[in-house]
Amino acid sequence: MRHLKNYPGQGLYIYYMVLLDLTNGVFGSSSQLIRELDDKSLNKQLLHNRLKRSWVWNQFFVLEEYTGTDPLYVGKLHSDMDEGDGSIKYILTGDGAGTMFTIDDTTGDIHAIQRLDREERAQYTLRAQALDRRTNRPMEPESEFIIKIQDINDNEPKFLDGPYTASVPEMSPVGTSIIQVSAADADDPTYGSSARVVYSILQGQPYFSVDSKTGIIRTALTNMDREAREYYEVIIQAKDMGGQLGGLAGTTTVNITLSDVNDNPPRFPQKHYQMNVLESSPVNSTVGRVLAMDLDEGENAEMKYTILDGDGSDMFDVSTDPTYQVGVITVKKPLDFESKKSYTLKIEGSNPHIEVRFFNLGPFRDTTTVHISVEDVDEPPVFESSHYFVEVSENVDIGTTIQIVSARDPDATNNSIRYSIDRNSDPGRYFYVDITTGALMTARPLDREEVSWHNITILAMEMNNPAQVGSVPVTIRILDVNDNAPVFTKFFETFMCENAKTGQLIQTVSAVDQDDPPEGQHIYYSLAPEAANNPNFTLRDNQDNTAWILARKSGFKQSEQSMFYIPILIADNGQPMLSSTGTLTIQVCSCDEDGDIMSCSAEPYTLPISLSRGALIAILACIFVLLVLILLILSMRRQRKQPYTIDEEDNVHENIVRYDDEGGGEEDTEAFDIATLWSSREAHVGKSRQDMQPEIESLSRYVPQTCAMDNNVHSYMLAKLYEADTDVCAPPFDSLQTYMFEGEGSVAQSLSSLQSFSTDSEQSYDYLNDWGPRFKKLAEMYGAKDNNASL
Repeated sequence: MRHLKNYPGQGLYIYYMVLLDLTNGVFGSSSQLIRELDDKSLNKQLLHNRLKRSWVWNQFFVLEEYTGTDPLYVGKLHSDMDEGDGSIKYILTGDGAGTMFTIDDTTGDIHAIQRLDREERAQYTLRAQALDRRTNRPMEPESEFIIKIQDINDNEPKFLDGPYTASVPEMSPVGTSIIQVSAADADDPTYGSSARVVYSILQGQPYFSVDSKTGIIRTALTNMDREAREYYEVIIQAKDMGGQLGGLAGTTTVNITLSDVNDNPPRFPQKHYQMNVLESSPVNSTVGRVLAMDLDEGENAEMKYTILDGDGSDMFDVSTDPTYQVGVITVKKPLDFESKKSYTLKIEGSNPHIEVRFFNLGPFRDTTTVHISVEDVDEPPVFESSHYFVEVSENVDIGTTIQIVSARDPDATNNSIRYSIDRNSDPGRYFYVDITTGALMTARPLDREEVSWHNITILAMEMNNPAQVGSVPVTIRILDVNDNAPVFTKFFETFMCENAKTGQLIQTVSAVDQDDPPEGQHIYYSLAPEAANNPNFTLRDNQDNTAWILARKSGFKQSEQSMFYIPILIADNGQPMLSSTGTLTIQVCSCDEDGDIMSCSAEPYTLPISLSRGALIAILACIFVLLVLILLILSMRRQRKQPYTIDEEDNVHENIVRYDDEGGGEEDTEAFDIATLWSSREAHVGKSRQDMQPEIESLSRYVPQTCAMDNNVHSYMLAKLYEADTDVCAPPFDSLQTYMFEGEGSVAQSLSSLQSFSTDSEQSYDYLNDWGPRFKKLAEMYGAKDNNASL
């Protein structure tokens, strides 16, 4: 230790304790500092105060982290006026004075009384003053100085951003930069090597390396394969003091993931697939799935499936499921087992994203073969046309064939077909279809004015499998014929004044025709023949479907005739022309001068002879006597009349029960009461017969009682059935039954053998062909010689 009292200056001298232990400090070694102070030129400069000093005279230096028990000596303050007799008092003020630092007021020695930490505070600024101890007067001006905390290596490097996460593409070349790590040291970087950090790798070799100065981590091996190993944990160390022995160190973890690149081609695990599909599968339905495996991931594992070749390329399609990267094979066109039973597809799976640097690994695609077998299903009958449109006149006869529909079984078995009408589509039962031929016929009279369009559905059912039913819509347009005469639109009644003039318009009449002729409606008006020479009124046809009734004369008198009835002939322009007669009622009224009606009733009739009160009483008495006599006669007749009663023993009715038809169950117990034949008064026209309900039903009530017989047996039978249904006076003859329509409600169900099919039986199930003898017998019952006779 050496005092600096050999270098006096103005004011206080500051003594500095040179630490012999310090190396690489601000001033270097203690010997170097002494040499600088002993230098004559420097001494000369200090004495003359002309040149800038090479060191700061008003600074103290003290080491941080002092752990001794005694206060740490910092330095000494001394005034050149201090004679050493204790008359000078030293005072210390400023940062940390009294708390961190103390001064001996007699000697001027400064000590640190607290542990100092450079990382918390690097320097303190204080002020010193010398006072006269007796008078407290300043002996010199106040001086300012700085105490700097000198650093020691007491902080290890720290990775403030760790742990780190990074990724690098697989197959990256050696030296590929991955990430840079950085460690911070809280020590003073300007003093020594306490903050000089060196990086090294503790774990992660030989796959990765780290630059010792920059902390950049790089790949150290080639051909690192993600499919072999994907995750790596690398530990990096940072050590201060330039990595020398005794330096402090810190570590961090770097999690490195190998990202995928497309370096693996797809491969089908199977070279042949076998799939089955029903021929009834709808278009776009799924047949099956194929999968090409790819070890890559993400977009590098995305697949694209295409059909390269095969006889099924027109019938099937393949698409890629983006979620599972599988190829979905779907039906492209309707399949038909009877046309082709199997197909073959050659399907390719390829990567749409390929990296150029991996082309040498081979084609990034693979192929497989798919065999698809079409399975047969029992299909419903198919009609030759998807829709039928029929036009028929409304005056067509019952039983007329208006269209023949045809269906076939698309299966190889080609089962026979039976036809019927969906009754929900024809609730009025206007039509009937032949069960075997598909001939669509009228079953009721058609009326365009009632129903102009019919939309029915015809069903085709396989005999061997009734569950297989095909259908076709039939649109029937009813063509108009002139079968309705025009009539007045309303009841025409008008009033006219007695003073009506000749040619005055009395009434405008109009009519309506329910028909719809192609050339449009045109109605003609004229007076009826019996009123053609009417002297009072005349008619003018306006040629616009209206007519005027005009007065032919003037001077009508209500007293002479108060009501006129004018018959008007109304005719249409149809073929043939139809007409009707309407009546116009004209009432004569008395009017005022302005033409306003005053009274339309005739004057009350007054008796020319006045009757006396006695005559009126006599007339009333005669009327009363006559009423009494009438009441007596009615009472006597009621007493003589005996009520018609039938003894319970005599109340026996013959019942005829039908057993010749099938089905119906409890409905077969409907019986015909023979008592209805005892008196024709029991029959009521318009009442439907309850004893007779054939399965061919709902024939029109408008069919005439006598129907013309043509050469069609069905037409004949339909007409006769209609007569039987509407004639309630006829006895309960046998009814025609078809086994296609079984009854409802039978517990025993059907007893018919028609559905008991057997391949080894010689029985004919085309039972309608056996109806010829039945029809002939029925025709003979109705007076015909053969089936083709006409009534």
